[in-house]
Amino acid sequence: MLCFRVTHNKSLQAVVNIKFENQYNFRKLLDIPSPADEGAEDMLVVPPGMIKALAAQAFRDVSFYLRASHLDGLADVIKDPDSSENERYVCGALIKNAVIASDQVLPICQDTGTATVVAWKGENVQTNIDDEEEISRGIQETYTNCHLRYSQMAPLSMFEEKNTGNNMPAQIDINATQGNGYHFLFIAKGAGSSNKTGFFQKTRALLVPERLEAFLREKIGDIGADACPPYNIAVVIGGTSPERNLKIQKLATAGILDGLPTTGDESGRAFRAPSWEKKVLQIASETGIGAQFGGRHLALAARVIRLPRHGGSCPVSIGISCSAHRNIIGKINKRGVFLEELDKNPSRLLPALKGFKSPETISVDIDRPMEEITNRLKGLPVGALLLLNGPLIVARDMAHARIYKDIRSGKDMPSSMKQHPVCYAGPAKCPEGYPIGSFGPTTSQRMDGYVRPFMEYGASLISLGKGSRSPEVSKACREYGGFYLGTLGGAAALIAREHITSCDTIAFPEFGMEAVYRIEVKNLPAFILCNDKGEDFYRNLPATSAPR
Repeated sequence: MLCFRVTHNKSLQAVVNIKFENQYNFRKLLDIPSPADEGAEDMLVVPPGMIKALAAQAFRDVSFYLRASHLDGLADVIKDPDSSENERYVCGALIKNAVIASDQVLPICQDTGTATVVAWKGENVQTNIDDEEEISRGIQETYTNCHLRYSQMAPLSMFEEKNTGNNMPAQIDINATQGNGYHFLFIAKGAGSSNKTGFFQKTRALLVPERLEAFLREKIGDIGADACPPYNIAVVIGGTSPERNLKIQKLATAGILDGLPTTGDESGRAFRAPSWEKKVLQIASETGIGAQFGGRHLALAARVIRLPRHGGSCPVSIGISCSAHRNIIGKINKRGVFLEELDKNPSRLLPALKGFKSPETISVDIDRPMEEITNRLKGLPVGALLLLNGPLIVARDMAHARIYKDIRSGKDMPSSMKQHPVCYAGPAKCPEGYPIGSFGPTTSQRMDGYVRPFMEYGASLISLGKGSRSPEVSKACREYGGFYLGTLGGAAALIAREHITSCDTIAFPEFGMEAVYRIEVKNLPAFILCNDKGEDFYRNLPATSAPR
């Protein structure tokens, strides 16, 4: 909870209240009727259906729009004269993606996320309903009626799972606080960024500047490009429990704790550390990873928050929000039901895309025998930007696990996996009149254990996804003459509309979005990240200087 009767927690609650009331632009969704009881002027009575309507609209808006400040950050990368060609190219694609998503047909990202809600309910707020159930109904309505992806898996046994078919359950935390207002933070959190949350039980020994800096360099470098940078990074040091630390970290990535004081005091209040936020941005820049394919802008923003701690424990967490930075604020008070106004006109930034030099590209026909395709790629350096044309097989975690189980039991590898490159992805629902729903790569590392056994069968000689791979994948590429390519992460609406011309389900339809598909692509951008010589793009990145 964010509100206990102690000083440092009061400061956190005050920051949240100020942020909700003064630092966002809101639009009114509904009016609140005046109370029938004249003696209930201090009470806020919320009629049935209003919380559901707020939750439904929040997740609709956050699936198709972003905050103006986040989009402006992408445009700033393009304008930065020290940005690399690759990261200008990526951030330009992310802005185009936002423009396409703003039509409210194709969502910003194919992973439309785990629906997460953190709420603060005043003691004088009366709803007369099960608030969590009402929020859940609103969320389910949006995921069912929009072209969003169902990603939640229900455990049928310890090892068997089935997609729930509606993206439920949501994660909902409702906190008690003072007053007669009801505040909500809605987050659509994809697995790629969520999986990069790191928690570490450290000790007082870490709290020395050079040790903390070395620790942050190691852990930020480990995040890599797997979760679609540029990121918002949050570091939280301290906390009265691991759970407390991690909860503050998630709130920090959403930006609602920005108003914390910048110094501590003897009461143990939470505070932001601006000098260390600059240090985190510097560390992120010096990795050389940049906005996915090399450069200086791994992160757009950083938050470092210091919390009180038990003398024998020093919990530390590091988390990110990815380029699909999907957070939105709602509130209910006596004036009505309000929702944060996101940027519905991202096309205002299209002029920023003019005038910068794009990387050179190499067109590759992948509608050829596999040997011809690999021969075409031989001799090209890691980092080369390809434009792919032809068929791809789309298969990710569940399909790889099933195929691996089959070949171990003596069955043959599907011929399609040998004939065509394989792309690791799971699309969102397909709108009527479109060949496919929002489509983008998933984190490739999750398939690392399958690369060598599949290549032994002559399959997966060319794979396509996002982020880095293990050294074992580079070794397998060198041994079997394979390649790993990386395409744009976070540009799912753009890829679906501009680069995919057809899609057919060819295996495991019962897996839902994790079925195996055959798609046809047109000028799909893909960087060579591992080549047949075993060279790895991310392991050869030059360090960069920090942003000015």
